[in-house]
Amino acid sequence: MKQLTKHLRNVMMVIAGFAILTTATEAAAQSKQTKKMKKILFVVTSHDKKGDTGQPTGYYLSEVSHPWEVLHTAGYEIDFVSPKGGKAPVDGFDLNDPINKKFWENTVYRTKVENTLKPSEVNPSEYVAIHYAGGHGAVWDLPDNAEISAIAAKIYESNGIVSAVCHGPAGIVNIKLSNGKYLVDGKKVNAFTNEEEIAVGLEKVVPFLLEDKLKERGVHFEKSGLWQSHVAVDQRLVTGQNPQSAEAVGKAVLTELKKL
Repeated sequence: MKQLTKHLRNVMMVIAGFAILTTATEAAAQSKQTKKMKKILFVVTSHDKKGDTGQPTGYYLSEVSHPWEVLHTAGYEIDFVSPKGGKAPVDGFDLNDPINKKFWENTVYRTKVENTLKPSEVNPSEYVAIHYAGGHGAVWDLPDNAEISAIAAKIYESNGIVSAVCHGPAGIVNIKLSNGKYLVDGKKVNAFTNEEEIAVGLEKVVPFLLEDKLKERGVHFEKSGLWQSHVAVDQRLVTGQNPQSAEAVGKAVLTELKKL
């Protein structure tokens, strides 16, 4: 009887040990998954000239820094990708904006944006969201970049979030999902408006007017007056009208992430 009791005790100890090991393994796996899902990919342009004007352009700094501030503060790690990889040209370089200054003086993120990933170096499964920053350069090199569009489609169809601000939505006009439909089709979207493009005198310079192109894609285009903050949210797609909308886009993305 004593031998049976001892045997049962040993069996129970083995079972308990296995249960602890299993729990620890599951916790480690969950921690790894959580860490992976705390990454967001920012897309910036590689294009540095406004058509034939000779005027410089690039990504608009506040359209990176303001969403970065919201999402980085919330614990998300941000990576950067551009069509060409490497150093991304910057526009709207205003360090009197304290958030711009904070971003630019952050050694880690300054290094990242000056050494952006190439699309071929990105694993979409590592990201829970993708954000397209604006700046006029985006209208030239993001719409037809099939590699980045494919990355965005995979993130979105893995229950992730796609966001874009100002001219950033130029990068989402040609994204198609696995059902053959455009990502933006039938959704509420906003972006830099025709009126704003005319106000900056570039309506004849850009390859296309972003508002018109989005309407061609079947969106329900929303907009406010010149330079007013406006954000549209529809089915894990978040879009903002102009630089003034950048922070609000970041906050809207964070709200959507909390729903996942």
